[in-house]
Amino acid sequence: MNLSRRHLLAAAAALPAAGWAQQPARLDKVTVAGWSKPIVEVTPLLVEEDKGFYKAQGIALAYVPGAGGGDAIRNILSGQADVAFTDPGSLFAALDKGEKLRAIYDIYPQNVFNVVSLKKSNITKPADLKGKKIGVYSLSSGTRQNLLVLLHQAGLKESDVTIVVTGLLNFAPLLQGQVDATAATDTGLLVGRRRGLGDVNVMEVGKSLNVSSDLFVVREEVFQQKKAVLKRFLHAYRDAAAWMIANPEEAAQLAAKRAIDGSDPAVNLEIIRARNASSVSELTRRQGLGAIDVASLQKAADAYRQLGLIRNPIKVADFVSQELLPGRAQS
Repeated sequence: MNLSRRHLLAAAAALPAAGWAQQPARLDKVTVAGWSKPIVEVTPLLVEEDKGFYKAQGIALAYVPGAGGGDAIRNILSGQADVAFTDPGSLFAALDKGEKLRAIYDIYPQNVFNVVSLKKSNITKPADLKGKKIGVYSLSSGTRQNLLVLLHQAGLKESDVTIVVTGLLNFAPLLQGQVDATAATDTGLLVGRRRGLGDVNVMEVGKSLNVSSDLFVVREEVFQQKKAVLKRFLHAYRDAAAWMIANPEEAAQLAAKRAIDGSDPAVNLEIIRARNASSVSELTRRQGLGAIDVASLQKAADAYRQLGLIRNPIKVADFVSQELLPGRAQS
């Protein structure tokens, strides 16, 4: 997705004047439960020591790593974190079990998931996955959730394939023949290609269900009790995301210091540009970064139920709040 000059200028204008803004006397701690370890993809959460976006809003930021969006949800339910960085499928699964949660910010409005196979395997459509071994990041990750979406659209069940947990670097098992295909994100595929993945077939889940890839989610109790703190946190994250959009080269250099997989700034830059593209949509151009497309999420929740991934109907509007979004304009 191309980012317009107007969008980049608006992003740059949103950056905090951290250098001269009066700092609050006391910082409120906000712990984010991630779906991953501190990797390049989550650079807006890693550069606080360098940029001070969160301190400028009176927030002391902490990060708890995870292995998938389900982990992020579990970490807020257990009280180990305040905010979950999680995928819609994991949110729907928790709501289906009766958990009281609230989505407050759309991190990536674009669906970035795909299923990748080597050309020689001749896997070109979801139906070809029957009987195959397929890698996922973890059983609680968006890669598994989105794989199931593809399978169900072909009339297949999870039991029709063998799911293999491969971790984030899941293209090595594909190249070594341990799996026939692997579910990944766009950035995972990007890194795989940089490392010699070669010719592959790519099935993009977004062509079947173009819904947000990740959201910030909180427990309803936390939402009601900490609105002011959460609003400042979202303001800081929006500023950090806008900075990354406006300054991808700087972000790539800082990621080399802060991300565990960030040793190559050139690779970092490609990942950051991909994440910048997935952070914007027509809706966010009108309403600002983080704006949630409730109608799109409702279609996704309905699809998950129709496909048998959740049992109960979910009225998404009851579990979404946009009141904490910073400077949100009305459409």
